[in-house]
Amino acid sequence: MIPGIQEWIHKFEVGEGTRHVKVVAALLGLLALTALFDIRNFKNFSTQEAMDAAQLARNIAEGKGYTTDFIRPLSIHLIQSHRGDDGSVLKERIPDLSNPPMYPLLLSGLMKILPFNYQIPPNTRFWRHQPEMLIAFFNQALFFLAIFMVFWLARRLFDEAVAWVSALIFAGTLVFWRFSVSGLSTMLLVVLFLGVVWCLIELEEHARMESRSKGWFIAMAAATGALVGIGGLTRYSFAWLIVPVVGFAALFFGQRRNAVSAAAVGAFLMIMTPWLVRNYQISGTLFGTAGFAIYQGTSEAFEGNKLERFLTREVEAELARVETDSFIRKLFVNSSSIFEKELPTLGGSWTTAFFLAGLLLPFRNAALNRIRLFVVMCMGVLVVVQALGKSHLSTDFPEVNSENVLVLLAPVVFIFGVGMYFILLDQVNLPFPQLRSAVTTVFGLAACSPLVFAVLPPKPHPLAYPPYWPPVIRVDIAEWMREDELIMSDMPWAVAWYGQRQSIWITLDAPDDTRPAITSDFFRINDSQKPIYALYLTTFTSDARFYSQILKEKNYDWGKFMVESLAKHNVPKIFPLKQAPRGFMQNGQLFLSDRVRWKESAH
Repeated sequence: MIPGIQEWIHKFEVGEGTRHVKVVAALLGLLALTALFDIRNFKNFSTQEAMDAAQLARNIAEGKGYTTDFIRPLSIHLIQSHRGDDGSVLKERIPDLSNPPMYPLLLSGLMKILPFNYQIPPNTRFWRHQPEMLIAFFNQALFFLAIFMVFWLARRLFDEAVAWVSALIFAGTLVFWRFSVSGLSTMLLVVLFLGVVWCLIELEEHARMESRSKGWFIAMAAATGALVGIGGLTRYSFAWLIVPVVGFAALFFGQRRNAVSAAAVGAFLMIMTPWLVRNYQISGTLFGTAGFAIYQGTSEAFEGNKLERFLTREVEAELARVETDSFIRKLFVNSSSIFEKELPTLGGSWTTAFFLAGLLLPFRNAALNRIRLFVVMCMGVLVVVQALGKSHLSTDFPEVNSENVLVLLAPVVFIFGVGMYFILLDQVNLPFPQLRSAVTTVFGLAACSPLVFAVLPPKPHPLAYPPYWPPVIRVDIAEWMREDELIMSDMPWAVAWYGQRQSIWITLDAPDDTRPAITSDFFRINDSQKPIYALYLTTFTSDARFYSQILKEKNYDWGKFMVESLAKHNVPKIFPLKQAPRGFMQNGQLFLSDRVRWKESAH
């Protein structure tokens, strides 16, 4: 045999080439798992936040600016109040006041580069929406980057064995696969948080070794603060991580603590401030409608999604009635649920239990103790942030939602959990060395078991229906309406994303014949802002609890409106939209328009 070939074979069998073989095998296995998961578990978008970010990104990509087709009545109120007049806001495209810009900007760049096709052909079998698949592939690419970063950090903190097991467990966690296809910005935030941890590891190591100049520390601290700022512009709640970053610097950087803290906070503010100024100039608030999440659930007036549907100045009076005790109650009630259900299985994996148990055991390595303390500080801050920021979004989708910020800590928690597992394994006297690998394999498979069961039969339905049925929204409703005509709906985010039509959220009350039209928020929009040409109600409204959410409601809301319309086949005389196509009511939906548009469209 040729000597060169023998050397190559030796290298790949027992030499340094074995590592390359492992890496290639891991990559091929990850790609195979991705294909299997996407084929069996991919769904169209099922959360309000994903569709909202996607339609906003499309508007940016099409040159419409940072404007939205998903209109919240509260946004109209904030803009009008800040302007100090009651003029029409909807005469022009309305600026978005709910989403920080980083994720929509990234998606808009993706939409310019890749061939996004928003059309849904009529009379064809619909299973997947092509733009949502491309967005999912983008997030899965971020997921792969996060897996590599977990491996690198685990090897830096522990050793290669911990690195491989940590990366495999993270790659086999069902929750992150679900986030990767959800359309949410979670995978981007995971990458940013891992970047923050990497910066702190570098800072901590060189602070102990006294091996870098003051300028290097300031530059690295600024990079850390910038990453937190970018994360804050991806999701506002992430910005609170600047608190544990500064706390970490104050505890472990000695005489450099002031310079490092100032550099981190300075870079953070430089990233965040321009956007907060923009929000204030438009609405008089720093965070737009997102800043009102702390009020949701604090009173009967702000139950569910009512707060974002407020249009009149009554919202100011309702906000003033919320006392400090209400916030404290919300904090303790939601924190109790977090400690009971979420923290013990953070990220949907019981590997977290090893991390929690390991808190009782100090490491010999000072760096491990310090980074773990940083994770605990982040955990404490994010528990408070998640508890106070909880809204109807968490209720609608309990785990995969934008308010689940604790899940961002899971990759680092897995690293320390696996490290604790290996420490315990070293204390066990196994009868033969091969059993160690077998035990570790069982440990990894058990940690990844939810994903294993997810890709096994039966195959779930690929659509989040009800209520989202993209062909109806795109092929029927959107085709019946002109682009400049306004639709009112109980899922305006879906109408904006699938239908590419401007849609406003249903107001708190519905018009009825027992009170003047001037008292109805519907007519305040229709007469003073912009004419409403169609009403589209879905199972979000028809599936409401009949007694507690419909009959017991003080105002004549859209639940009562829909029940009476379906039961009596009639709408209030005062209501201007009276024409309805056949078939919608049979599916628990109601579409009303100003005229018989569907016949015009067919013609």
